[in-house]
Amino acid sequence: MLKIANHNIYKHPLPDEHRFPMIKYELLPEQLLYEGTCTPNNFFKPNIPNNQHILRAHTASYYKDLQNLTLDARAARKIGFPLSTALIKRELIIADGTIKASAFALKYGIAMNIAGGTHHAYSNRGEAFCMLNDQAIGSHYLLHKQLAKKILIVDLDVHQGNGTAEIFQNNSSVFTFSMHGKGNYPFKKEQSSLDIALENHTDDTTYLRILKETLPKLIDTQKPDFIYYLCGVDVLATDKLGKLGMTVHGCKTRDRFVLETCKKNQIPVMCSMGGGYSPDIKIIIEAHANTFRLAQDLYF
Repeated sequence: MLKIANHNIYKHPLPDEHRFPMIKYELLPEQLLYEGTCTPNNFFKPNIPNNQHILRAHTASYYKDLQNLTLDARAARKIGFPLSTALIKRELIIADGTIKASAFALKYGIAMNIAGGTHHAYSNRGEAFCMLNDQAIGSHYLLHKQLAKKILIVDLDVHQGNGTAEIFQNNSSVFTFSMHGKGNYPFKKEQSSLDIALENHTDDTTYLRILKETLPKLIDTQKPDFIYYLCGVDVLATDKLGKLGMTVHGCKTRDRFVLETCKKNQIPVMCSMGGGYSPDIKIIIEAHANTFRLAQDLYF
């Protein structure tokens, strides 16, 4: 059974002026239920994780400042949201969703988080709406529990996974692959294990050719026994924060290739949704929903 972390049972803590980027997390499970892709049994409720899981990916001083809301003003501004106890709690719940979904992926082959993909969170700071790096926390959880020996993070959000790259820069057990827009934030990028920076307006054909040339080779050389997939839909030409040129069909083809590759190689995969900022919310929901539809079609 496809298992999906749904944190929307908890009230969203952001004021109205900050809600648009987050409203997709409320609408997406509703759409999946409405169309029959999912039933209530597909969703599970994450909670507050053990602090030790967080501290394997983040420094104690940074985590303490988050919990106590004592970040200095400049550090808080870089996150981009008004900080609150409720917001930090939500970030922890999202991280727990990825931890638990990782365990479900080991059991069922795939599992999802309605949110997550907080790849701009560094070990010691947050950036760009990201405070705790959910896939880094999940990776450390699997390694600590000896549930995986080699992890491949496939980050196909339009923005480079700079925080993820920093967290694992000296960890040979995690290979970080980021394929992103060259002209997109972050403008000072970190060094992933492999970075592919794409030109503005890269179309479906070019994008998919590069991905299909790259991912199978990485699996052959790195031999991962677990994959984290960050499947942001801000690669769309309609995205107001992205600079690539993909269509919804191309984005779905991308997801199909990644999931089929994982399944063919019998590598469990855990998916976090990542970014999506098209002005038309229907486009965002459709592109994200495709990932869940594919998971159901390919695995169950």
